[in-house]
Amino acid sequence: MLSLRERSHNGVARAADLESAGIDSKTIYRRCLPGGPWRRLLPGIILLHNNEPTADQPATAALLYAGAGAQITGTEACRRHGLRAAQLPTDDLHLLIPHQRKVRSTGFVTIERTLRLPAPVVRNGFPLAPLVRSTTDAVRRLQDLEQSTRLLIEAIQRGRCAPAALLWELNAGTQRGTAVARRLLTDWTDVRSMAEVRAKALSDRLAVPPSHWNVNLYDATGQYIACPDAWWDDVGLAWEIDSFEFHFARTDYARTLERNTRYAAAGISVVQSLPADLTRDPTGVMAMLDKAYRTAHASPRPSVHLAQTA
Repeated sequence: MLSLRERSHNGVARAADLESAGIDSKTIYRRCLPGGPWRRLLPGIILLHNNEPTADQPATAALLYAGAGAQITGTEACRRHGLRAAQLPTDDLHLLIPHQRKVRSTGFVTIERTLRLPAPVVRNGFPLAPLVRSTTDAVRRLQDLEQSTRLLIEAIQRGRCAPAALLWELNAGTQRGTAVARRLLTDWTDVRSMAEVRAKALSDRLAVPPSHWNVNLYDATGQYIACPDAWWDDVGLAWEIDSFEFHFARTDYARTLERNTRYAAAGISVVQSLPADLTRDPTGVMAMLDKAYRTAHASPRPSVHLAQTA
């Protein structure tokens, strides 16, 4: 006969599986009473100890409750995909199930029946909706604009989700609660981070705004130089918004140094700003950019040309 451990998953078991092991239902639920050795997490789902659940046990319980074909989506899936999302709500687990199945939301589990059930991505044994779907499902339920914005940016930068793919997914599903997110993603076709969004808004107040955003620069021999966040093509001035917070990894710092060396070799003037400067000292940033533009205008333009990114 299989032991209880063998009939459980991460210390969580269906009551039906415990009954098939020879434990009658009255005994199962008596053991789940206050002070008992077990705990009932969800209808028909038993935690085989009475301590606080581990990080994985609520997710295991939710999947056992939802049944075959279920997959985790929303903020929990985003975390399990590797996004930090530290400031997002953690009070429920959002699961997708095939549309023909009828399972109700209960407790800490939100069940969504869907006709567009994606192929899951399995991480550490847990089936997850792909990151694009998980992110858009999370955004649909977030009420806070800053939280939604940060999650979308992290999915784009750390998760390598294309803004167009996120926008398509938002448009393909229910559009309730997605108007702001869809507007942001439309604006981000050319702007890659929250810092750049703020920079673009700030640039509209400059005497001479940038002529281009996110363009590839090449020197006179055709060698690639960089892709500045903003570029003034008439004078050859670049603006970079640099921060670990919005880069994929700290190894990008070395790439930043290499990039700056290429700028210098090509004779390109560069203004570098931190994301915090855009909100903490926007007047100072604009003054620096205006001064850099005037200085570049008084000097010969470097022999470089650009190519618009795809």
